[in-house]
Amino acid sequence: MATSTYTTTHPAQQAGEATLDRISWLRVSTVALPLATPVSDAKVLTGRQKPMTEVAFLFVELETEQGHEGVGFSYSKRAGGPGQFAHAKEIADSLLGEDPSDIGRIWTKLVWAGASVGRSGLATQAIAAFDVALWDLKAKRAGLPLAKLLGAHRDSVRCYNTSGGFLHTPTDQVLDNASASLSSGMGGIKIKVGHPDGKQDLRRLAAVREHVGDDVPLMVDANQQWDRPTAQRMGRALEEFGLAWIEEPLDAYDAQGHAALAASLDTPIATGEMLASVAEHYELIRHHAADIIQPDAPRIGGITQFLKLAALAEHHHLPIAPHFAMEIHLHLAAAYPIEPWVEHFDWLEPLFNERTHIENGRMHVPSRPGLGVTLSDQARAWTAGDFEAGHRR
Repeated sequence: MATSTYTTTHPAQQAGEATLDRISWLRVSTVALPLATPVSDAKVLTGRQKPMTEVAFLFVELETEQGHEGVGFSYSKRAGGPGQFAHAKEIADSLLGEDPSDIGRIWTKLVWAGASVGRSGLATQAIAAFDVALWDLKAKRAGLPLAKLLGAHRDSVRCYNTSGGFLHTPTDQVLDNASASLSSGMGGIKIKVGHPDGKQDLRRLAAVREHVGDDVPLMVDANQQWDRPTAQRMGRALEEFGLAWIEEPLDAYDAQGHAALAASLDTPIATGEMLASVAEHYELIRHHAADIIQPDAPRIGGITQFLKLAALAEHHHLPIAPHFAMEIHLHLAAAYPIEPWVEHFDWLEPLFNERTHIENGRMHVPSRPGLGVTLSDQARAWTAGDFEAGHRR
């Protein structure tokens, strides 16, 4: 009888003498983070989405036989949180018995555990929480901040504030928020654009530029609102403001449209946050569709995939400005060779016991090992469901 050369074995049978530890316990939990004020951007004004009232987080906590621990997270806005949690529960026990150092192999194993749902989107966003937890554990075991484990190029990163400039916020309040952000140490300000009447965007932006002055880096984010002709017209009108970038002027998957815009404007084009895999980002890079890449580690599958994308971006001499999740992206940006930006949101602060230090326009890498965060009692209180596998020490 013919036998296959491909066999499935228990992890214990695969391990060699280099295996020093194994994952013995894990917890997967879903946490609903309420927002103090419903948030609206251009997608809400056009009726594509409802105002955002909460963010669903997927947390993974790991423990090994030797007592090492790691924590990681992914997230979903508006919808998808229950789906991420369900998929994570299905594949969680695939980690038991694995050497936590074998992060790349574990990522591949988790993908194949749910191969029929693909290698992007909800499936890999669920995997991301496990992957981040493994990297957190690895850095903690080494006694190093994650940035140092990866090989930091700097100990602090330029940062800008987004949460004060959403479209639901009156212009006077946006100006007050900008002042508060700069006073707190932020290095730049981003505001949302995409009103049905573009003149309203221009008036709002002119007020912000006059308020903060010409020397403060200023960015705008259209959240995929414009079609190609509108993006071209608005892009030309925005040139006078000396912007650091125009973000997501077109549909996230319109690589050719972004490329034409990037080639025709002096203002840099930034995009990528909505893409859900390295392969999708490569399409942007291949088409020269972005001057600045904005990957989101939880959305593309975690730190393992982010590092692959970072290598591609560096090869093409592209700056990065990772989206959201600053607790993760601070470390990844610090380890990127080309000077990056990190986006600051205060929304996530209630989830963690620690706070990020910001001063003189820069966000500083914490000295604490790993990501440098621990889950707060409030995060536990907001837990809507959890699942455990294995046994704790």
